[in-house]
Amino acid sequence: MAREKLDIEAIAGELETLDGWELRSEGDAISRSFKFRNFSEAFGFMAECALAAEKLNHHPEWFNVYSRVDVTLSTHDAKGLTELDFKLARLMDKLAARRD
Repeated sequence: MAREKLDIEAIAGELETLDGWELRSEGDAISRSFKFRNFSEAFGFMAECALAAEKLNHHPEWFNVYSRVDVTLSTHDAKGLTELDFKLARLMDKLAARRD
């Protein structure tokens, strides 16, 4: 998967395919908050995402408080957003949906 920085048009197109993800004001990252029933569900989600991220060799920035997981995705090497960020976002959405 390419680690080339996407232009704003490509980013806008990718964001249209995602629910709940927002472009950060700097334009170099996307973020979303996930809410779960309890801490165990939130931590289980993070564990599953960690395994998926390791396979992609692309890791999120995240923060967990009880049942909430805040995620920020960006490709630091590219100094912006790449296809990998959106692939990981879709994977995270899929893993979160299984916990509903």
